[in-house]
Amino acid sequence: MTEFFHAALGFPTVIFTFLLAAVLAYWLAVIAGLLDLDHDAPWLGFGGVPAGIVISLLVAVAWLLSLVGGQVLPDAALAAVPFAAAAGGWLATRALIGPLRRAFQDGGQHSRGGLVGRPCVIRTGAATPDFGQAEVTAEDGSTAVVQVRTTGRDRLGRGDKALIFEYDKDGEFFWVMPYESEL
Repeated sequence: MTEFFHAALGFPTVIFTFLLAAVLAYWLAVIAGLLDLDHDAPWLGFGGVPAGIVISLLVAVAWLLSLVGGQVLPDAALAAVPFAAAAGGWLATRALIGPLRRAFQDGGQHSRGGLVGRPCVIRTGAATPDFGQAEVTAEDGSTAVVQVRTTGRDRLGRGDKALIFEYDKDGEFFWVMPYESEL
């Protein structure tokens, strides 16, 4: 066991050991509820997965590669181990993020409540109290065609701008009203 600690606290692994300790402290803070996990990591192509997971994977893999490299490589090559471990950690993280990204996707399904208050454009011939569809742009820029209804006082035609003001859970449609502002 002392050999393990000697290797983990010796050069070159010690660089990543301190980072790994910071990652462990981060996860303890997440478990304790002091920090949130829901921040995206769009940098270097790691978007779609929380940054805490990306950094944790990167550091853990780099630490492991550094530990192994420090043991199997000759002393003359030890100076290159941190750089090779960081590069290997980055490549491994890139490979692991693909499947993880699917786990964190919402599958294109946005919260219905997130569309309330957003402008839309009527796409059917008309929107009435009984029928209608509109195209709405979500906050992330994606678009969706949703079922809409008017209150009865308003009749909206194809291409008219409307504002989503409520979601009817029972009928699974959005209530809309005319909207004069620019989309």
